[in-house]
Amino acid sequence: MEKTMNRRIFLKYSAATGVTAAVSGFPAILRSQPKEILIGSIQPATGVIADLGIADRRANQLAVDDINARGGIKSLGGAKLKLLLGDCEAKEEVGRSEAERLIKEGAVCLTGPFLSGVAIAMGTLCEARGVPFVIDVAAADAVTQRGFKYTFRCFTTQSILIKNIGDFLDTIVKEKKVAMKRIAVTNAGDLFGRAQGKAFVDYVKAKKLSFDAEIVEHIEYPLGVQDLSAEVAKIKAAKPDILCPVARSGDAKLLVRELYKQRVELMGIIGPGSPGWYEPEFIRDMGPLADYVMDNAPWPNPKSPRFKEINERFAKLYPGKYLDGNSGYGYLAVMVIADALERAKSTKPEALVEALRTMNYRQDIMVGGAVQFTANGDNRGANTAFMQVLKGEVKVVLPKEFAQADYIFPTPPLWKR
Repeated sequence: MEKTMNRRIFLKYSAATGVTAAVSGFPAILRSQPKEILIGSIQPATGVIADLGIADRRANQLAVDDINARGGIKSLGGAKLKLLLGDCEAKEEVGRSEAERLIKEGAVCLTGPFLSGVAIAMGTLCEARGVPFVIDVAAADAVTQRGFKYTFRCFTTQSILIKNIGDFLDTIVKEKKVAMKRIAVTNAGDLFGRAQGKAFVDYVKAKKLSFDAEIVEHIEYPLGVQDLSAEVAKIKAAKPDILCPVARSGDAKLLVRELYKQRVELMGIIGPGSPGWYEPEFIRDMGPLADYVMDNAPWPNPKSPRFKEINERFAKLYPGKYLDGNSGYGYLAVMVIADALERAKSTKPEALVEALRTMNYRQDIMVGGAVQFTANGDNRGANTAFMQVLKGEVKVVLPKEFAQADYIFPTPPLWKR
């Protein structure tokens, strides 16, 4: 776990090495240096979804480096940003304690934390401490339904995810002239997984799809589960046309391996909105079994020259990795914080909150529009794309204006690839 040196430790060691004396001897030089602005990044850098947290942390840092390379926050004399690192370990109580630590160390704004439950815990603390919190990734609607004035979410919401997967399924049925009458749903048991799984099931049961469909099985399992053989046996017995799983990369791998092993016949695996299906680790480890999986999620704009340039640098820094829907928002959230600081011309919480409320950050990095926050802190411009893994690469297939390839559906059986 990466640690940040706090002021007390710095003074202890600087006194021992004579740094304080050297600094005190040059007060004019000291005063001429722009003040450093501390931003706290809290991600699940260890624990069951560490790959995701590390990717978001790296994206946060890349954005900080880019802002500093362009001259820092110009309205504050070119002050440079510095990222203070926290690790929530995918646990709500740890996320709150890490947020408290970084605030005490001088963070003027926080970002993170990937998990919706952790986001609520951090948002509650930030509200009590009066510190702005700009969420890069966390989708559950409940995150911004608590009346908080210091919490702002760049990421899309669960409601948008559900509406868009409904639209994408309608498009597939219409264009491919297929029948998806029987749907099985699985989800992890954390706040987001449970909320997303239930919301999709409710959407189907409410007959909001343009075609007749029923939920023939809905299975929940713990986040970090190590075996899904019994769950897949239930799916096979239910004989669904499609499987709609809400998963992270670890359980996504378990699920696909077991579907292959038990030879479950499906027209396709279609994620209603979760990160497991497009992660580099999932695609690398699954090989051909990852092909043809489809997912609805926030995603970078593949037609954007700016995204391509940023992604090339990210991939060069971290071979085998790329900016995806989560790390893309990790980058964007820090850019939003920098824009707020630039316009606020201050690090005071009240000024930052006002700048965030009046945000109109024009971006083409992610699929969607400009970042503009609603009264409850959601981003009006956040949206999703529909992707499919084709020949080991994630390709946007819908909406058409962002599409990189035509989608394939129905998909070949797992055991014939």
